[in-house]
Amino acid sequence: MALTNETVKQALVEKFGEALTGWDEPYGMLTFAAPKEMNLKVLQFLFDDESLKFRFLTDLQAVHFPNNPGAELAVVYHLHNLQDNIRLRFKVFTSVNNPEVFSATALYQSANWMERETYDFFGVQFVGHPNLIRILNVDEMDYFPLRKEYPVEEQSRVDKDDEMFGRVHAKNVKNNE
Repeated sequence: MALTNETVKQALVEKFGEALTGWDEPYGMLTFAAPKEMNLKVLQFLFDDESLKFRFLTDLQAVHFPNNPGAELAVVYHLHNLQDNIRLRFKVFTSVNNPEVFSATALYQSANWMERETYDFFGVQFVGHPNLIRILNVDEMDYFPLRKEYPVEEQSRVDKDDEMFGRVHAKNVKNNE
């Protein structure tokens, strides 16, 4: 029997029931969420189950949703079953006040660098990671640059030419008509 999104979803629902939520299939990729305390249980099941075989961690990153109180950070796992060539997206949400998620490094060695990068840019603390230190930013940074806590650009700068960035002021638009 060919592995499909429906068979993967059915296996996950049979194992974890109502704990898994947010089922969707954007662009044909099965996507769902679980409580952050269950991330390793879900990942282990997807890895070990002989019919699922999601044994390749394609990507791991975070997304900051500042308007989602208590679940501002999403850790997103992209997994791939190489034998059946099927992918899925798995999310866990955590608070910026306690951004702890269990590390997947014991299951996927590739998670090591990706978790360090996610910590470096979003501040997610991966509990159990063997060496969770900054990997791309300087050690002295006391903030996480990819969180949406800062303006995109300094609004008081006078040394930039908006036209070079594809932005034209309203008065320029009227003059060019």
